[in-house]
Amino acid sequence: MDSLALGADLEPEPVVDEHSTVTLNVNGDPTTLTVDHRTTVLETLRESFGLTGAKKGCDHGQCGACTVLVDGRRVNSCLLLAVAQDGATITTVEGLADGEDLHPVQRAFVERDALQCGFCTPGQICSAVGMLREAADGHPSHVTEPDTAAEPDAVTGPGGPVALDADEIRERMSGNICRCGAYPRIVEAIEDVIE
Repeated sequence: MDSLALGADLEPEPVVDEHSTVTLNVNGDPTTLTVDHRTTVLETLRESFGLTGAKKGCDHGQCGACTVLVDGRRVNSCLLLAVAQDGATITTVEGLADGEDLHPVQRAFVERDALQCGFCTPGQICSAVGMLREAADGHPSHVTEPDTAAEPDAVTGPGGPVALDADEIRERMSGNICRCGAYPRIVEAIEDVIE
């Protein structure tokens, strides 16, 4: 018989306040702050830095609205704990531009009108920037033809650049949902940057 059935007095578990100090290099500015261990990168960017480009769409890493670049790789910031990113370089949509000069992907999205409501656009743009780098670094996708990607090796890494056609772009961007259906324009904007 367990102790609850016997009416034993149970002490509640103590509430532990777990915080750590981390340094995050956000959009080129190193900042040291104290974060709760349960706080995500998304929450930290929005609440501590006031950077509201990345959005909480699903809070499960399924929609891509929270996509940012961490150390140059695209990630769903709603799934990353800020405490685990100590020393990381984080780039948000706000940090892509060089002063008043938009990043080429941002400019292409504007020129192609690759958005409607704009909710998913920051995540789409960060994902496109990360995806372009992945392809340039030779990382294949599910639809990459085996004979088109250069063979990886221990010295040069994953292989040569992967050519990006509309099918490759759609596959690589499939983790970012646009509820308005701006997909054709998004693909066109990314194609413009490639050319």
